[in-house]
Amino acid sequence: MTQEDNSTQGTKSTYYTGEAKFSPVPTSISSPVIKLIDKNKIRAIAVEAMHLQATQQMVLLKKQADLIMQQVKDIEDRLKISELIYQAEMRFKPVLGQTYHLYEKETGGHLISIIAPDEWGKSATAKQFVSTVKLLGDHTWDVLDKAAFATADLNILPST
Repeated sequence: MTQEDNSTQGTKSTYYTGEAKFSPVPTSISSPVIKLIDKNKIRAIAVEAMHLQATQQMVLLKKQADLIMQQVKDIEDRLKISELIYQAEMRFKPVLGQTYHLYEKETGGHLISIIAPDEWGKSATAKQFVSTVKLLGDHTWDVLDKAAFATADLNILPST
């Protein structure tokens, strides 16, 4: 409760008449200090924190999106490589999880072999080694030597 006092000079004063513990202003020296709240400062700090948090979340989401897009590109590259390999000459039924070797034939086209480049002997002149590949469980092929594959001028993988 407050009472208003009109003095003779025309100024208005407000006095608190309730219990001291509920007073909106200090009533004694031992009362806790009451500090005014700067609402603009609180808003500015909150807005700054909000922007910082939102920016951090957006950066994280952009990194995740970039990772997903890289995974999409990797799958697309694996599909292109697999199509090339399935068009290659293959004289056996490939086994999942096994490693094979891709060669480019002098007469054109490609060849998949279980024979490594250093195991050919004299007949190696008819074939140019491209890369070592592995048949995955989804029947796509993973290039184990991507650097060699990228430099094989097949226009499938970008050189890294």
